[in-house]
Amino acid sequence: MGATATSGELAPKVQRGVYALSAVLCLVVAGLVLGPVPPGMKGAVDVSMLPFVNASLNLLTATLLVAGFVAVKTGRIEGHRRLMTSAFGTSTLFLLSYVTYHWFSEGPAVYEGGFRGLYLFILFTHIVLAALILPLALTAGLRGWFGAIDAHRRIAPATLAVWLYVSVTGVLIVWMAHT
Repeated sequence: MGATATSGELAPKVQRGVYALSAVLCLVVAGLVLGPVPPGMKGAVDVSMLPFVNASLNLLTATLLVAGFVAVKTGRIEGHRRLMTSAFGTSTLFLLSYVTYHWFSEGPAVYEGGFRGLYLFILFTHIVLAALILPLALTAGLRGWFGAIDAHRRIAPATLAVWLYVSVTGVLIVWMAHT
């Protein structure tokens, strides 16, 4: 398991695993959020604060991503690795909190402001790019972890841009829908 010696890419088996894991997680999250919930679950737990926890986790993720970018640009590779691993951790905590919120909440928040078109655009692009960030982040992270640095550098800028967009728009969505 690791990078191949000739291409600097992840071994094909590892890359297929990344794609399979990403697809399964997206389907599971979609099923948990959009699918039927067993009777008695909705409202069984007070999750009213979780959107604000989620926004905080997204903001922390964005901060870690920027700090990780600065670290690598200033040659602090080990700091970069720790910061990006932490960003992956906060994104994972977000996902768990997000699923918990949608599992127990009475329903999705309804945006009632005067910028519905903008809200829906942000929400749609956020959802689409959130589904894409998992395989991008896993691929970039594993390439860096296993020393496929050239391959990591090829995907890292796009991964950073998408991940930052998803993190920042996650904060905006909560702000628009819950305040």
